[in-house]
Amino acid sequence: MHPHTTNTHGLHMTPNTSTFENPTRASDYFGCMTFSGDTMLKRLPSDVFAKLQKTIIEGTPLDPAIANTVAVAMKDWSIEHGATHYCHWFQPLTGITAEKHDAFLSPMTDGSAIEKFSGNQLIIGEPDASSFPSGGIRDTYEARGYTAWDCTSPAFLLKNPSGITTLCIPTAFVSWTGEALDKKTPLLRSIQALSKQAMRILRLFGADKGVTHVVGTLGCEQEYFLVEREQAELRLDLMMTGRTMIGANAPKGHQLDDHYFGAVPDRVLAFMAEVESRLFELGVPVKTRHNEVAPSQYELAPLFENANIAVDHQMITMQVLRMVARKHGFECLLHEKPFAGINGSGKHNNWSIATSTGVNLLDPREETHTNMQFLVFLAAVIRAVDLHADMLRASIASAPNDHRLGANEAPPAIMSIFLGDMLTDIIDQVESGKPKKTKTGGALDLGATTLPQIPRHASDRNRTSPFAFTGNKFEFRAVGSTAAVAWPNTVLNTIVAESLDFLAGELERKAGRNPSAAKLETAVKAVLKDVIAKHRRVCFDGDGYSEAWHKEAEKRGLPNMRSTADALGAFRTKKARDVFSRYHVLSARELEARYDVLVENYCTVLGIECRTMVQMVRTQVLPAALRTQEELATTVSATLAADVDCTETQNELRAYVGMVNELRNAVTDLEKLSAKHHKDDEAEMRFLRDGVVPCIARVRAACDALEKVTPSDNWPVPTYAEMLLMK
Repeated sequence: MHPHTTNTHGLHMTPNTSTFENPTRASDYFGCMTFSGDTMLKRLPSDVFAKLQKTIIEGTPLDPAIANTVAVAMKDWSIEHGATHYCHWFQPLTGITAEKHDAFLSPMTDGSAIEKFSGNQLIIGEPDASSFPSGGIRDTYEARGYTAWDCTSPAFLLKNPSGITTLCIPTAFVSWTGEALDKKTPLLRSIQALSKQAMRILRLFGADKGVTHVVGTLGCEQEYFLVEREQAELRLDLMMTGRTMIGANAPKGHQLDDHYFGAVPDRVLAFMAEVESRLFELGVPVKTRHNEVAPSQYELAPLFENANIAVDHQMITMQVLRMVARKHGFECLLHEKPFAGINGSGKHNNWSIATSTGVNLLDPREETHTNMQFLVFLAAVIRAVDLHADMLRASIASAPNDHRLGANEAPPAIMSIFLGDMLTDIIDQVESGKPKKTKTGGALDLGATTLPQIPRHASDRNRTSPFAFTGNKFEFRAVGSTAAVAWPNTVLNTIVAESLDFLAGELERKAGRNPSAAKLETAVKAVLKDVIAKHRRVCFDGDGYSEAWHKEAEKRGLPNMRSTADALGAFRTKKARDVFSRYHVLSARELEARYDVLVENYCTVLGIECRTMVQMVRTQVLPAALRTQEELATTVSATLAADVDCTETQNELRAYVGMVNELRNAVTDLEKLSAKHHKDDEAEMRFLRDGVVPCIARVRAACDALEKVTPSDNWPVPTYAEMLLMK
C-alpha cells in the first residue's frame, strides 16, 4: 500500500509511513481476520460494495437497502472462520470495551435451527444501558440504549486463548434519548467538525480539488510492563489496582540505562511475536517493538491510520497484550505507574491531519516559510492549545496518570508546545511580518570514511514536552498508558476545529471567499502575525522538567493543573460548553455527564486503592512484621539469658518496634480518612487529593521502610527485585 493511498476500509496512511517489506506476504496475512478490503470485494455484489465504500471513504449516509446483503456476507465469512456468535463491540464511559454475544443459530418453531444474521441485527443493537456509567443521563430504572454500526471501522474476528471465535462489530452506543453514552460517538462528531473547518482553509488556498473531506490521523505508541503471572497473583495490589501500593526500590533500577533498546529476552520476544501476529490478523499495523527504559518495560508502536480506526485498534491492542501475556505466563501491566521509583508508562498520541487524498496537512515540506497553508494549520494548533490548555490537560487526567505527570520521566502537567529551532525561527519571522528563509540542518560528518554522512534535521527532539512537533505531526506525550485515546483525541479535534473556524473566518473577512493569490498571501501574513503574537506564549522548547519552567509558565499565565482534582473542572466552564456544543460534538448535558463520570472514576479508584492498602497491611505486612519482631525479641532474650552483651540487637529491636508502630498509626489514620465522604464532588476530590493521597504515601513509606529490614523469608509479597530483575 502506498503511503498516500486509502485502502478499502478507509485506512489513511500519512506520508511519512512505510509499507510492509514483503507486500505479497503482507497482503495475504494482514487483516485476514477483518471484514474489509479484499474480503468485502470478493463477497459483496459490486453495486453493494460500491455503495458501502462510498459511505466508508466519503462519509455519505449508509443505504439501509444494502444492510441485509452485507450482513449475510459477514455471517458466512465469520462462520467459515469458526465464529458461532457475534457482538456489537463498543466503548462505554468505563474506559474499556463492552460486548454482548448473540448466537447466529436461531431455533425455529418446528424444533429445527438455522443460522441467521439480518441487516437490522447488523445495524442496530439494544444492550441494557442502565449499568454503564452515564453521569446522570440514565437512571437505574431507565435501561434502554442502542448500539449503531460504525461501518467506517472494519468488523473483526476475535479468537480467545481457548479458540472460541466471535464476530465483533464496532458500534456507537447511545441512550434511548439519543445522547452519547460512549467515546466513539463524540469522536466521530469531532472528526466531522475538524473536516468541515479544515475544508474551508483548503478552499481558500485552492487545495480542495478532488478532496472530499479531511481526517485526523493517529498512531499511538503503547508502553507496558511484563511480570511473571505467578508473582503478580501473589500481590493483591497488582490484581486490584494495577499498581504496587507497596514496594521498596530494588538495588538496581534503570540507573545504568542498560535496558533501553537492549536485547529483548527470548520469552518476551516470543510474546511480542505472537502479539504482532494476532494484531496483523486484526488489521492493526504494528511496526516497532523494543525494550523501554525501566526493567521489564517494553513498547510497541503502529503505523498511522485514520483516527477512528486507530482508536479502535488501540483498544484491541490493549486487549491482545493482556490476553497473549497470560498465555506466555506473564501479566501485562498497563498502569501508568505500576512500580514506584522507576519509569512509568505512557501512550504517546501521534496526531496529524490529512486530506482524503492522503496529503498530510502538517507536513512543512521544504522552504517552509513559503508554505502558507501549512503555517495556517500550524497556527491553528498553537492557538487551540493556548486557548484550551485546561481542557487538553483535563482530557488526560486520571488518578493513575497523576503518578506520572511531572515526575521527571514524563511531561509536566503544564500544557506547552515544542516546535524546534526551524519552526521557532519561522514563527519569529512571521511575527515580524517578513518570512524569508527556512533554517536547514545540513549534514553530520562522523569522521570515519566507512560511515555515511547523516542528514541532520533542522531541529532537535524534546522528550520533556507534553505536545511536541516531531517533523510532520504532533506527539501528545502526556496521554496515560491505560487511557482510551478516543477522549483526548475528541478534545484535540474539537479545539483545533474551533481554531480553524476562527482562522478561516479571519481570512475570509480580510481576503474574501475567492481571493487572488496576492490578496490571500497578504491576509495570511496579517492573520498569522496576530495569532502568533497572541498565542506563542504556549510554545516552549526548553527543559519541561526544570523548576525554572514552572516559574516561567506562571509568568506567561499558563495553567499548571498538577492533579486530576485540579484539572477536571475545565469541563464545567462556559467556554467548554460553548466549544463542544457549537461544533455539535457534545451537548451541555453530555459534557456534564462526562465530567461526572471522570470525577466518579477518580474517587472510586482512590477508594479501591485505600481498601487494598489497608487489607494488605492488616493481613500481610503487619503479621509478617510482628513475626519478625517476635523473632528479634526471642534473640534478645536468649542472648541476655546467656549473659552476653546484645546492645546492638536491642537497639535494632527498638527501632523495628518503632517502625511497626508507625505503620499501625499510619494505616489507622488511613482507615479513618477513607471512611469520610463529602456530598459535593469537588470537595470530595480535594479531600482525596489533600488528605487521602498523602496518607497512602505515608503508609507506603512505613511499609517500604520495614521491607528493607525484614528478612526476605518473612516478607509476604514478591519484591521489586524479584518481579523486575530476577527472572
